[in-house]
Amino acid sequence: MREQILKDSQKYIEQFKEKVFVIKYGGSMLDDKVLSDSVLDDITSFHNYAIKIVFVHGGGGAISRLMQQKGKESRFVDGLRITDRETVKIVDEALTSVNEGFVQRIGSRGVLAEPILSSRSLTIKAKKRPGTISEDFLGDIDSIATSYIEDALSRKAIPVISPVAQGSDNMPYNINADIAAAAIASKLCAEKLILLTNVKGVMRDKLDEGSLISHISEVEALELIQNNIIEGGMIPKVRAGIDALNKGVKKVHIISGKIPHSLLLEVFTNEGIGTEIVR
Repeated sequence: MREQILKDSQKYIEQFKEKVFVIKYGGSMLDDKVLSDSVLDDITSFHNYAIKIVFVHGGGGAISRLMQQKGKESRFVDGLRITDRETVKIVDEALTSVNEGFVQRIGSRGVLAEPILSSRSLTIKAKKRPGTISEDFLGDIDSIATSYIEDALSRKAIPVISPVAQGSDNMPYNINADIAAAAIASKLCAEKLILLTNVKGVMRDKLDEGSLISHISEVEALELIQNNIIEGGMIPKVRAGIDALNKGVKKVHIISGKIPHSLLLEVFTNEGIGTEIVR
């Protein structure tokens, strides 16, 4: 299937050559080697066609496993991990390991990949989220520095970015990976921000995959949030996408990472497979 998609993709390849795609990948899909191999094969194909790829990853499963190994209980409020001083260090350790794994796996495909870890590069600087308790290291983005990312791209490498940020207190802060990817895409004025998730995209009825909305404007998306059509974990993804559009990103895609070669199908076919959000 991959070969057929690429065979029919020439007009898209020319259109997107030398453009920047920021791709965020995370969730339970990270633990499925077949699915993650498909994603890495797709981004390698993009790279080989001279599309500049910036890869942002999460790693909730890896974090939970490491916490369990260290005898620490995972706690969540409104879907967000409670990140006390000990937990945020575990988050940083787990995501650093995930980052190293992705760098190696991309490298095994004959493509140079470079790790971008904020504890070393200060790519993502954090500020404490208002209203959180003093020992909660869940942060908001204060600023994005793109020099390490741009240097990697200039060397024809794929920067692989962990969403852990560094605060002014030199502590790591846990940042939502969708929000981190949107901020990075905005700073780079990316052609596309692609958020891979475990559902097909934005649906009018979350229980009916046939209700997928293939194309939606920013205004329509906000109305669907207001009317509780878009809800739960899809809200921060859509809001992050809208914020990116307002800051210069050309188009946002929310697609399923559970469909083999979903990235190629979304970008290199007329129909696509997920939801695209435009201004």
